[in-house]
Amino acid sequence: MKKVLALLCFIALFVSCKPKSETTEQTALKNEVKVETQKEVIPFRWEAANVYFLLTDRFNNGNPENDINLDRTNETGPLRGFMGGDIQGITQKIEEGYFTDLGINAIWFTPVVEQVHGDTDEGTGNTYSYHGYWAKDWTSLDPNFGTRKDLENMVRKAHEKGIRILMDVVLNHTGPVTERDPVWPSEWVITEPKCTFESYETTTACTLVENLPDIRTNTDAAVELPDNLLAKWKEEGRLSMELDELQLFFDRTGYPRAPRFYIIKWLTDYVNELGIDGFRVDTVKHADEKAWAELYKEASYAFENWKKKHQDRVLDDTPFYMVGEVYNYGISGGREFDFGDKKVDYFANGFNSLINFELKTDANKSYEQIFKKYSSLIHTKLKGASVMNYLTSHDDGSPFDKEREKPFYSANVLLLTPGTSQVYYGDETSRDLSIEGTVGDATLRSFMNWEQLDSLDTKEVLTHWQKLGKFRSRHPAIGAGKHKRLAKKPYVFSRTYTDVDFKDKVVVGLDLPKGKKSLWVKGFFGDGTQLYDTYSETTVEVKKGSVTLDNPYSVALLELAK
Repeated sequence: MKKVLALLCFIALFVSCKPKSETTEQTALKNEVKVETQKEVIPFRWEAANVYFLLTDRFNNGNPENDINLDRTNETGPLRGFMGGDIQGITQKIEEGYFTDLGINAIWFTPVVEQVHGDTDEGTGNTYSYHGYWAKDWTSLDPNFGTRKDLENMVRKAHEKGIRILMDVVLNHTGPVTERDPVWPSEWVITEPKCTFESYETTTACTLVENLPDIRTNTDAAVELPDNLLAKWKEEGRLSMELDELQLFFDRTGYPRAPRFYIIKWLTDYVNELGIDGFRVDTVKHADEKAWAELYKEASYAFENWKKKHQDRVLDDTPFYMVGEVYNYGISGGREFDFGDKKVDYFANGFNSLINFELKTDANKSYEQIFKKYSSLIHTKLKGASVMNYLTSHDDGSPFDKEREKPFYSANVLLLTPGTSQVYYGDETSRDLSIEGTVGDATLRSFMNWEQLDSLDTKEVLTHWQKLGKFRSRHPAIGAGKHKRLAKKPYVFSRTYTDVDFKDKVVVGLDLPKGKKSLWVKGFFGDGTQLYDTYSETTVEVKKGSVTLDNPYSVALLELAK
């Protein structure tokens, strides 16, 4: 009997203990995997991001069935009509891994809200609002770009790839007046005088160009909704819903029903409902700056609200981001933009970053002059803020290398300069920027040259942009770190970034000779350190303060070997 009892106790002990033992082992294994995974986690920083900027209508046609809408069939000037690009087209390329292969971790796309239905000729050829900057109704999407479901799907697919979404927004003006699009009420907009840009007032209290009604962003006077908009909502069966939502917004915020607050509500709805990560704000210097602080406040509220409702889809704790287009702002100005009679600090009015119009000129200088200048300014005058650098854009008629003769050098400058980098669609494929017969900025906006990707020359350029882009996206030190030259010839520099318990350090060599070369890294990486050159996919060891590479490449991108 005692033996039976002993046996039963042993069996019970075995049964009760074994699962506990397995659970402990499984837990330990999970923790170990988690720790290993955490080692690979690269913190996202907007100031080091690699942003891809595209015109929604000119990038990729994912749904040919929405190419023609709203009877937009009049003949236009060259490259001034809709060409079929849409939200589904962007999603296609996200899913294909095109952006991931480029090292892109944020996508900025031109506005997709409903545009004016008609066309107009302002001296540059008959034009439809293919570019997205002529809003008619901020509460709905334009059918040429796609549906709200399309946009929701694009944001979700981007987030699944670890890519943030920057929505381009316009608060400063409506679309132009056309035969099909009447002017908004005078309580909402001004139609004159035209801006002369001689002072703060002649830049903000005016219309940017003729026939582009300017929203009264400097008034707190309450206004009624336009009859045309109410009629449109009623026809679409959403009048009650829109009015109820506005009531809730104004009750919560206590804002007066002034024009800018209606639009702020409509724009931040996309953040609240879809989880948009940030805004790129158009024509910033043409509106009262307090409007931007209000926009950022409400967008941040909406973003945190979305996170609470979708905790399983939150990428991390990065706050809402806002970058502004203050036309002709340059990094040398530091935090302020000078109107001549007044200076404005937009960084103190809602903006984390401003687009920097200075790099396209600085690009003519040496690498060291550029990198040293930007690193110094970002860590002194602009500490706590940043800039978004570009070499090519949709409305800058004087881009760097317009003839696309220096695509490799352009990549080196743009992707290795401290600050956020903005790749304009086709920079990486040398898309033509000089289209015969075009007028004005239309020449910068041809359809993405997908058909040229099979060309050997295009492949070589694209591969170079991909290598630099992926290296940048893995290393916040490139955009946000401190720069130091290690050697003059061949040119070698380091970048170091430290944030709490995360440290990132890399070395880059440029203008290197073909064949065998030695890169000086003494004082940064010690002898015996194993480094990996991601450009040539080669592992090397530091010996006597340098590493030796033997390959045909003029670039080396060195990181600690795994």
